[in-house]
Amino acid sequence: MTIAEKQQDIIDEFALFDDWMEKYEYIIDLGKDLPAIDPSKKTDDRLIEGCQSRVWLDAAIADGKMIFTADSDAIITKGIIGLLIRVMNNETPENVATLDLHFIRDIGLQEHLSPTRSNGLVSMVKRMKMEAVKQMMH
Repeated sequence: MTIAEKQQDIIDEFALFDDWMEKYEYIIDLGKDLPAIDPSKKTDDRLIEGCQSRVWLDAAIADGKMIFTADSDAIITKGIIGLLIRVMNNETPENVATLDLHFIRDIGLQEHLSPTRSNGLVSMVKRMKMEAVKQMMH
């Protein structure tokens, strides 16, 4: 599945809900499905700066593709990082580093988050792209 197809799937899923309360519930459900990060990887160096809640992100590479796992102590944040991982997982570092996550705008996510959560979303995207850039330099 291409990055464009992954983003379109998310846009289509969010279009099924009439209001933002339903969309938040869906984001929370997505967080519950997030593949668990190895507890040994919940270290301070994996915490994402700029998030109000604690978000751990681990990035690895396998067969030239980025593999992200994450966890958060906030259920909405866990769902948001889950959406990002869904789009960026199993993509090349080059794709991850340069990708336009237009689905965030298209579903209106950023404008429906509190300012601190919105900043956290930006921090998560930046960190994931930085991890991809690090892989490109190896």
